[in-house]
Amino acid sequence: MTPPVVILDRPQMAENIGAVARVMANFGLTELRLVSPRDGWPQERAWAMASGADWVLDGVQVFDSVASAMADLNTLFATTARPRETRQPVRTPREATRTLYDDTGSGLKVGLLFGAERAGLETSDIALCQGIVTIPIDPRHQSLNLAQAVAINAYEWRTLILDAPPPGFREAEPPATGEAQLGMFEHLERELDAAGFFHPPEKFRSMSQNLRVMLGRSGFTMQEVATFRGVITALSRGRGRVLERLARQKRDEP
Repeated sequence: MTPPVVILDRPQMAENIGAVARVMANFGLTELRLVSPRDGWPQERAWAMASGADWVLDGVQVFDSVASAMADLNTLFATTARPRETRQPVRTPREATRTLYDDTGSGLKVGLLFGAERAGLETSDIALCQGIVTIPIDPRHQSLNLAQAVAINAYEWRTLILDAPPPGFREAEPPATGEAQLGMFEHLERELDAAGFFHPPEKFRSMSQNLRVMLGRSGFTMQEVATFRGVITALSRGRGRVLERLARQKRDEP
């Protein structure tokens, strides 16, 4: 059973990265990915803080964007307070872990995305995920550091691994990878832009994010991504033929 990948988006302090590696090792998570760490990588202070969890840090991969870090994942949940800009499914760590466990049991690759210590996650990155994980902490004191957030989710994974029966076999085709979904989103956005859908232009960012969230909730398979992109291509070609016919009619007018 392959545990979830942990992705840290723009982590600021090497000590926090080391603390995350430590709790990952405590609960059996092994693969850590960093997106644009503020002070670069590697950082000796991370190893000092990891308290011997060297195998997690030794295997760290560094990426320049969330999109590239999650490209090979089938299911990715963003761990954050629920943003008002999206309508993603929201789960507790326990609920999210069950979904990740079932997906992993079906041979899928899964992960958890955590934001920077101060700024959190960008809405555009959350829109690439299949849902949101929110830790139900007391509203009187909502300050939770990065390693604590990772530890709570990792604990739920470890508990489920020890206690849950084997997951059921899934015969359906697996969900599309993050890379395939992103390609579909960008393909659709290019054609919609060419058709004048994003109007006024300053609405492009919010409108495209809403489209990504809406489509992301559908849980596309690889075959469905290919089919949907075929639909987009057919529509764009059809639009081109209509424009050509109108141009010919205009030329033929007396």
